[in-house]
Parts: sequence; C-alpha cells; structure tokens
Amino acid sequence: MNALVDTGDAAAAGGQGPNLGEAEFTFLREFVLQHCGISLGEHKRQLVQGRLLRRLRALSLPGFAAYCDLLRRDPESELGELASCISTNVTSFFREMHHYDMLVDELLPRWLAEKQGGRLRIWSAGCSTGEEPYAIAMVLAEALERAKANVDAKILATDLSPQALEAARKGVYAVDRLGGVSEERRKRWFQRGEGSFDGYARVHPRLRELVTIQPLNLLHEWPMQGRFDAIFCRNVVIYFDKPTKQRLFSRYAGMLDSRGYLFLGHSESMYGLSDDFDLIGRTVYRKRS
Repeated sequence: MNALVDTGDAAAAGGQGPNLGEAEFTFLREFVLQHCGISLGEHKRQLVQGRLLRRLRALSLPGFAAYCDLLRRDPESELGELASCISTNVTSFFREMHHYDMLVDELLPRWLAEKQGGRLRIWSAGCSTGEEPYAIAMVLAEALERAKANVDAKILATDLSPQALEAARKGVYAVDRLGGVSEERRKRWFQRGEGSFDGYARVHPRLRELVTIQPLNLLHEWPMQGRFDAIFCRNVVIYFDKPTKQRLFSRYAGMLDSRGYLFLGHSESMYGLSDDFDLIGRTVYRKRS
C-alpha cells in the first residue's frame, strides 16, 4: 500500500545538498512513470529532491546528474530504492474493516466449504510493511479452525520497496501500531517483546506460515502460477495514470479465479476503467464470469 509522499512532508524536503535541476527532474519523472506507473507533478520537485538526497548520501554520489546516470546504466538495481524514497508506506492492521468483515462473514466460510481438499490463494499486492497480509492471515487462520477445513490456504504478499519487504519479513511492530487489533487477537497472534524489545510485538509463527513475502513490480512480469480467489490492491493505483490502471485491472482479471474478488482502497474506483468486474460492495469488485 505504497502511496506517493504527501506534498506537506516539509521535513523530507528541507535537507541541505545539491539541487534537483530541470533536466534531472524531467528524466526522473519519465523514469518513474515508465517503471512505476506514477505521475510526478511539477509541484513534487522539492519533495523528491529532499527524499533522494538520502540516496545520494548513501551512494556517495556528488549530485542528481550522477544519480540519473546510475539509473540509465542499471535501472533494475536501483528501482526498489528509488520507489522507497519517493513513496511512503501508509498502512495499518485491519484498515478499512468492511473488507475484513466480508471475508469473515461471507467469503471465507463459502470458500472453505467449497474447497475441501483444494487450494485457496489471496494476494496482497502492495503489501507495504506487512500489516495487511498479516491481518488477512489472522482472519484466515481463525476461519480454518472454525471450519476444520482441509484446505491448502496461502497468502502472497508483494511490494516493490526493499525496506518495506524487510519489515514485513521480520513481522515485528511497535505495540502502538496494533491499534486496529482487538485485545483478544493481540494475545493470540502476537508475541510481546522483553528486555531490549519491550514495547514491540512479533506476529505469531502460524501467521508467518500462511504468508509468503516476495518483491514484485506490478508493471513488470508476474511469475505467479495459478489463479487467486481474491486480490487486495488497496491505495496503490490511486497515483497511477489512466492507461496504467487499465492495464493493471485487465491483468488482475486474468489472475483471478472465476468470480474472484478485487479489493481497492477507499478513494479508488474502477469506474470507466474496466469491463471485467462488477461492483458488489464498498470498493469491492467481483470478476465477471
């Protein structure tokens, strides 16, 4: 659930260092649009400059021209770091709770009844630091226990940001980040830290078993085999241009099982972008048969 950095992030843009010139910013805008599908407006220049100064320092580069040269020579090697710099991970456990209510009350009971001896697959596309896939894993694990279902159930979690993926793999969160998790679920699905880890909690190993975390650029090839029953792509496409959204929704339709479900973010819509889905709930779409 990576979102483009907010224009009010003054702290990020206030650092001292080389200026981002017109030619370099034009190149970066075109590069980010091509490789990430994100359109950077002119008003983002100062903020992009502030964020990328951190990469210049980390790479010991003298200025933005040298950074642009690096991207030209080897785009893939730096793409994840660039995406991390120009985006911020806005996420939380059980964000947009109505989606989880639909999973618990309707979808999971039906799927588990239908799929005895079969497979169930859910994809968290743009998983950020892991709160979304682990929240899905909680309700999935609970549903599996209630149904006593013999189902091969897994959650795929992908993101472009190396830093976000590292945090997701660790599965360790400050306790104050668990605000959306009920007390019952905190006790069951988190292990409280002690000593130097006081104030932190790690997700339960059972949840980690259900979640596979992998890097993926949504604009590039998708190596996954098989279809998904549901795809969560929330607060990801809002900053994509229209052609990128259309291509992405078409690809999602191709990856979903017959009458599979696509969950979008609260400010996102598929209106006028795809004929492959029907809107069946608040930012919930079902693939047309």
